[in-house]
Amino acid sequence: MRLTNVAHLRLPFGRLLGYDVTVSEPGRALPVSFDQALHVGAGDRPGSWMALSFKLPEAVALDDLATAWLAVVARHGTLRTVFSPGEDGADGPALHEVEVGPGAWVEHPIAPGQAVNAALRDVLDAACTPHARPSHRICVLETAAGPTVVVGADHAHTDMWSMLVIARDLLTSLAAVESGAKPALPPTPTFAEHTQSLRDRPAAPEEVRRRWAEIITDGGGVMPCFPMPLGEVTTLQRERVEVRDVLDVDDCAAFSAEARDRGVSTLALVVSSMTEVTQELAAQPLRAVFPVHSRYEPTWHDSVGWFITNSVLESHDPEPRACAAAVKEAVHLGSSPLADVLAPWGGMPMAPGMFAISWLDLRRLPVRVDAAGLEAQYVGAEILTDGVMLWFILDEAGLHLRCRYPDTDEARRNVGAWLDALVAHVGAHARESAGRRLVVDGEVFRVQRARRTEVGTLVALLADDPIGATREGAELPRYEAAYDAITRDSSHYLAVVRDAHDEVAGTMQLTIVPGLSRGGATRLQVEGVRVAAAHRGRGLGTAMLGWAHDHGAAHGATLAQLTTDLARTEARAFYTRLGYEESHAGLKRAL
Repeated sequence: MRLTNVAHLRLPFGRLLGYDVTVSEPGRALPVSFDQALHVGAGDRPGSWMALSFKLPEAVALDDLATAWLAVVARHGTLRTVFSPGEDGADGPALHEVEVGPGAWVEHPIAPGQAVNAALRDVLDAACTPHARPSHRICVLETAAGPTVVVGADHAHTDMWSMLVIARDLLTSLAAVESGAKPALPPTPTFAEHTQSLRDRPAAPEEVRRRWAEIITDGGGVMPCFPMPLGEVTTLQRERVEVRDVLDVDDCAAFSAEARDRGVSTLALVVSSMTEVTQELAAQPLRAVFPVHSRYEPTWHDSVGWFITNSVLESHDPEPRACAAAVKEAVHLGSSPLADVLAPWGGMPMAPGMFAISWLDLRRLPVRVDAAGLEAQYVGAEILTDGVMLWFILDEAGLHLRCRYPDTDEARRNVGAWLDALVAHVGAHARESAGRRLVVDGEVFRVQRARRTEVGTLVALLADDPIGATREGAELPRYEAAYDAITRDSSHYLAVVRDAHDEVAGTMQLTIVPGLSRGGATRLQVEGVRVAAAHRGRGLGTAMLGWAHDHGAAHGATLAQLTTDLARTEARAFYTRLGYEESHAGLKRAL
């Protein structure tokens, strides 16, 4: 799922509508979490929200969408709470229950010359502030291309995981309403209950307090700051937002294989790259605020709220196992109530330039939506900032990042250089990772996407057998045109296998084929498997097919299929040894 910013959000033109609910007077008082108090205590301001946008497959009746939304609000007590600045000299903001009822749709005008995303930003800036009642809003953009739904909420009430829960529950409720049924969503535990459960936990042990004190002291009495100059950030600056695709699905699978080979997580391997880049560019260890989720138990998996606590990630050694230990320590430091831990500093001691890194692996969450089919995007607000915030999202499409930093000349230069080096380092690591290596008969081979300059070599390889020699002989431009068509579609992987001397040792073409049959099974189609004469008989072909099967599984395939000429008796025996069954008759017809 892509991470974007409201200024970068691309939306078609149409009518922008929002749903006004009715809200009762504040009721029962509820406990306020440490992070909520910090966030809401800063007061009402634009840009304190986060949102999720997604497209619906077809037009929807506004009354049906409103009914579905009210069912979501009814399920999640967190969406029926409001903040106030506090009463009678109370220390910090107050949180109260409210009742939320039906209201009406209103159209939000889009001014002449105003971009749709700018109009949406204005709506969410006004509706989703810490003290708004409620501080969330559902909007719909009606366009010729179909409706786009945007759900926004002040950060005090939600996190990225929660936005997925909200989208899933909204789609479930909408499907029920459109079928004539009443949405049946049982209530979930509220975030206020979670806040109370954290308060009831034992105080942090002495070793946690001591380690926090060391970290803050080493940071000059404040939380970690970006290790390179950011320019004039004593006052808030306009933000610069960069969104980058770090690894595609193929490189991500290879990178993850490298992590498994080293006995660490994918996160630890990325921390290794960040540590090395920070040492190279800033001659400092990696030190950053590190939000960790506090959904310790399945009880909270379907709840909505700000289930995040802050910790610090400190990594001195880029060796992956050392980085894994640093991540483990960060999670441990964030597992105790922070209000008590940080009391000696009067709360979290922040300073201009604070550096934070967030990591979310959507593949591991128990909450799923069809992000690709819905064209779903996490949407961040547009703010003024004095620090650097980096978000990583890992999903079925690969690894992506979004970085927000002050838009100063020095920050552009230094944060940009750090990001450039990080993306290059992670990419190089993926290309050389265990997931790209085949070890055959003591020799290391590498599997990579074929380059256009190698088309002639691959054609010669395809022609290097009695049957291939009768089929391959077209002019090179025809093959190059075919290569261009293959590489334009990411479902195809034209693989080249290189030996230790960077010579082409083999090739194969892999295609991911989604389908409706076999319960909607996705298939891996294998074509054009060839091994160079100098490497035949050593087991390279077996290793290549093993890699191909892993590639298919990483893309969701549950079945591998191929065809081979009936005259290829040795090839048929080879595939049979690998578990392929001659269970179907393959038919071909010239067109």
